[in-house]
Amino acid sequence: MSNNYLFSSESVSIGHPDKIADQIADTILDGILIQDPTARVACEVTVSTGLVLVVGEISTSAFVDIQSLVRSKIKEIGYKDKKFGFDGDTCAILTAIDEQSGDIAQGVDDPFDSKGGSDDLSIGAGDQGVMFGFASNETESYMPLGVVLAQNLMKKAKEVREKGEIPYLGPDAKSQVTIEYDEFDRPQRVDAIVLSTQHLAEIGLDQVKKDVLEYIVKPVIPANLIDEKTKFYINPTGRFVLGGPQADTGQTGRKIMVDSYGAYARSGGGAFSGKDATKVDRSAAYMARYVAKNLVAAGVAPKIQLQVSYAIGLEKPLSLNVDTFGQSKYSNEEIVDVINKVFDFRPGAIIKTLDLRRPIYAPLAAFGHFGRDDLDLTWEKLDKVSEIKKNLYNS
Repeated sequence: MSNNYLFSSESVSIGHPDKIADQIADTILDGILIQDPTARVACEVTVSTGLVLVVGEISTSAFVDIQSLVRSKIKEIGYKDKKFGFDGDTCAILTAIDEQSGDIAQGVDDPFDSKGGSDDLSIGAGDQGVMFGFASNETESYMPLGVVLAQNLMKKAKEVREKGEIPYLGPDAKSQVTIEYDEFDRPQRVDAIVLSTQHLAEIGLDQVKKDVLEYIVKPVIPANLIDEKTKFYINPTGRFVLGGPQADTGQTGRKIMVDSYGAYARSGGGAFSGKDATKVDRSAAYMARYVAKNLVAAGVAPKIQLQVSYAIGLEKPLSLNVDTFGQSKYSNEEIVDVINKVFDFRPGAIIKTLDLRRPIYAPLAAFGHFGRDDLDLTWEKLDKVSEIKKNLYNS
């Protein structure tokens, strides 16, 4: 009797309403950080038919033209005219921005030098919460295979649309990939692919299916993972003309699983986009990924999940938990001990270690925050492997 099982992960395109909101929020964050690396930013965005609403709490010495940033980002995404129901030139943009609460600020503030570096690493966490990091050796990027393929399908959809290889596609799209794993958690094959993509009204379903399979699916999905039982569902409703904000309201932070590990690993309750690095929802999740990836690369276990928790205003984590899924020769106590020797989970130390006060966030707001081989991300570096090994052997 086979103990194989199926697991599915999804992604969405840059033109999906929720991702439009995420990208706008992180574009505003980057615009502020260019001028003021120590700014406190919590930016939330809602998009709907003909409307962008920007709200949040921002404390900064910078001045940014939010209207221009928003319109430019929307047009960059692909909504340049009215043919897809949303237009960066004509949409209304409303803003409602307040300063960060003084009650929060007093637990987080510390002296910073003029270059944005901390003179005191003992800043407190910007909020309470739990964050997770994960890594697996099943792919070169140390990510679960399903979410890698789902994200790559959306990257390819963007590429063929922008290059004009499928000129009738709209910016809005979604993908889902189902992987069959064996009883040892090793991926065996692709069981199903779902890809829904916005298109012009005059294009029929047969043409969409043919082009999507030829120009998007086949170049992305390795041939050795597809067999005669693999199922393909291209625009399964039969029509996807109305899309983007015209068809669905988008909000910041509603694609947490897409942003992280495709639901293969746990995720904390906090979203990433629109938040500066004092918000541990973002910075500690990046740190947890950094630690998990280096641990797996050091041979501690084939896959590792890390949880860290914080209280608002306190510098040190309340807890640190590691799960090797019963696949490590080291005890959890030994692994946690090595983590504490090699890594510093204080928010100020995370900001310094990962260099998080730079305008690096807008590109992360689509196609995931982890496993990105197209971006030079500090939390994806494998620069602690030898130090982990040294401490493990000496423990």
